[in-house]
Amino acid sequence: MAPRKLRILQVMRAPVGGLFRHVADLTRWLDAQGHEIGLVVDSLANDSQTETLLKGLTPYAKLGVHSFAMPRVLGAGDLTTPFGVRRLAQKLNIDVLHGHGAKGGFYARLARLGGGKAVAVYTPHGGVLHFAKSSTSGRIFHVLERWLMAQTGAIVFESAYAKATYAALIGEPNCPTAVIHNGLGASEFIPVPPAPDAADFVFVGELRELKGVHVLIDALVGVTRPDGTPARLVMVGDGDRHDALVAQIAALGLANQVEMLHAQPARQGFARGRVAVVPSLAESLPYIVLESAAAQLPVISTRVGGIPEIFGSTAASLVPAGDAAALRAAMQATLDDPARAQAEMVERLAHVQAHFSLERMAGDIEALYLSLMQTSR
Repeated sequence: MAPRKLRILQVMRAPVGGLFRHVADLTRWLDAQGHEIGLVVDSLANDSQTETLLKGLTPYAKLGVHSFAMPRVLGAGDLTTPFGVRRLAQKLNIDVLHGHGAKGGFYARLARLGGGKAVAVYTPHGGVLHFAKSSTSGRIFHVLERWLMAQTGAIVFESAYAKATYAALIGEPNCPTAVIHNGLGASEFIPVPPAPDAADFVFVGELRELKGVHVLIDALVGVTRPDGTPARLVMVGDGDRHDALVAQIAALGLANQVEMLHAQPARQGFARGRVAVVPSLAESLPYIVLESAAAQLPVISTRVGGIPEIFGSTAASLVPAGDAAALRAAMQATLDDPARAQAEMVERLAHVQAHFSLERMAGDIEALYLSLMQTSR
């Protein structure tokens, strides 16, 4: 008998970044399998980049793209949006409400209150895991997580790290759970050759404190090529740390070594450097590490979140977060021994190819949906 075709609402707040990319990949894949997908997104984040991204997904969202107010932390939309999502789910005869991130998970599960046939699935994507127990927001969201467990059909964790962190912060879930790693499409494993003027190192991502960009600038001081000339870095991205980084670069006398470019597609950015650097202070399971490894760049990264799961047998080379001296040493070692860096890249690539495919990710999530449909009958 052919698998049941489902009607699914993907609920998310974040308009860009890894969470959006995950939902976009999942939406396209599920649509190709014959399921009908709708998207619930934030009406407050309506910039041109968001509109362009959502327009590109519209052909795969047969149940439409629906906007509701989703404040970044706590706000009036939190009191009205869950009811709007519930009405929408009932109107569209939804089978699965899949909430992504702290806010998406909040709305998807609150929409279950009062009944309805839809099963709620939740993927934290870091989100609530980044709120400290000591912060007011953290305490509120952690209490909400425990309260909403009764409305949760299953929790999907992107990494074993995320699952362990959730248990430590909130408690062991009393619903089914699954660790399903993010995955990449086949085209993303095509090598990205460096441009003729490529720098020694490239950072691709948001310019914000959590990404450790200020640590990367500190680490560049004193890093040299084998011929003794200063190493060069290209930073590709936008964010609220931009101006502070410009000032930091000037203060350290690195203006001739660092080039800053606006955000662009990751693979386009990768061509601007020979070694990718990911200096994050906190992560869940970042796509940028997967993408740079698949593009066949050597990768220098911090030991945070699920990154050791991506690095596999090469995880010993990860450096402590926030440690500029350790990051500097790793960058210098890569320039001093490029053959070793290349060999490690090949070993890591094999691991990523074997364990982080889009087919595996989306197929496992689909199987979870279908299993929940069986048990909810």
